[in-house]
Amino acid sequence: MERCYRQNRHVTTSGRSQDLPPSCLPSVGPPDSPPDGPPSCLPPPGPPSDLSQAFHAGPLVLDGGLAAELERSGHDLSGSLWSARLLQDDPEALVRGHAQFVRAGAQVLTTASYQASYEGFAQAGIEPEETTRLLFRSVALARRAAGDLADSDGPDRVWIAASVGPYGAMLADGSEYTGAYAVPKGPVDVAALRAFHARRLEVLARAGADVLACETIPCAAEAEALLRELDGLGVPAWLSLTTVTGGDGVVRTRAGERAQEVFALARDVREVIAVGVNCTDPAGVSTAVRVAARASGKPVVVYPNSGESWDSRARAWRGEPEFDRQDLAGWLHDGARLIGGCCRVTPEQIAWIRQVLPAGNGPV
Repeated sequence: MERCYRQNRHVTTSGRSQDLPPSCLPSVGPPDSPPDGPPSCLPPPGPPSDLSQAFHAGPLVLDGGLAAELERSGHDLSGSLWSARLLQDDPEALVRGHAQFVRAGAQVLTTASYQASYEGFAQAGIEPEETTRLLFRSVALARRAAGDLADSDGPDRVWIAASVGPYGAMLADGSEYTGAYAVPKGPVDVAALRAFHARRLEVLARAGADVLACETIPCAAEAEALLRELDGLGVPAWLSLTTVTGGDGVVRTRAGERAQEVFALARDVREVIAVGVNCTDPAGVSTAVRVAARASGKPVVVYPNSGESWDSRARAWRGEPEFDRQDLAGWLHDGARLIGGCCRVTPEQIAWIRQVLPAGNGPV
């Protein structure tokens, strides 16, 4: 998601925002220029954020599937780094992709850092110092896309959410949809998951995003690890699980734990301003929104997949998108305050969501 770019404002630990001079912002150059580094003059951000306050004014529109938009533009994202590869190889493509969602009416943009981790980049031969610069770049690119369209083709205000993907995204073996790597099913315990996430969270916090988007979390152990690292970090965040709703009506993580118990872990973590679900079939979202709101006592973020299914044999998506006006009305009634899309959700669908949602945060 995106930080407000129009006025270069930064939230301090007191919860107030202050103007930042342009020199404080990381620059974004062509692919062969030195990568963006951390600006030295940024004060440490801290909750409460103005994004959390905006939730009380009405629902906000999140962006959709950036990777799908990049693939529609002809980019090959089949490698292990997925869209994060373009942070180094073609940053301008990311700016253009983000801009499509801003034009569609997205008020919150997600950075291309989901697959960007120190361990994953190291496997691709990228040094830690370069990884740090690329993480900062992910925020700067999204910020730039929002700023380029300020007061013209986009909404009045755009926030940036720094994407923090799960450990399984680094493995690039599909286990982010099973959680099989984490205890009790796998060998990776909470301590190891905290170590994996800690440095990236700290760097993205310093990069100046409005919120950390800890997303597509498939298991309780990883949610616990993230919440422990977020607690005391002083930066707003949301925690989004990828869930399934069984025939018994119980919402569970992909690893099989009751989602209600996982959402409840976030209740007393001040940094967590919302919880929710993403990368989930739209058909199972309504129950998940109710469970998330009741268990956490917080606003809910919801950004399901398009509803299409992946045919692994044909390596193609099948079916039709399943977003429905009645679904959105139900999600809002049950506590959703940030609504968008995940895999295969296009700018056109985001534009439709913006038209359907009540205009509580500026004109539609």
